[in-house]
Amino acid sequence: MKRILIICGAGASSGFMAKNIRKVVKERNLEYSFMARSDSEVDEYIGEIDMLLLGPHLKYMYQDMVEYARPYGVPVYVIDQKAYGTLDGAAIVDFVVKELGK
Repeated sequence: MKRILIICGAGASSGFMAKNIRKVVKERNLEYSFMARSDSEVDEYIGEIDMLLLGPHLKYMYQDMVEYARPYGVPVYVIDQKAYGTLDGAAIVDFVVKELGK
């Protein structure tokens, strides 16, 4: 089971995104778990996840998050603005499967 953490400012918008993603994961019968949390909760999950996704509005945090996650071997990505804005769960799942499959 691959665990992916999606963060945003308060956890609300990432929660909507994760809900749509979970539907896609279930439909495709994939072994991925997506959690949505506030950016202030990263410390609690960093040692347990396989990927960290930032909401596009947190792009300014990208470099700091990359450095923070490096010792844990966790890759960090910024979610595509269009996919995030339209809550396109399929696009996010496709991206994650591609990146974790490398």
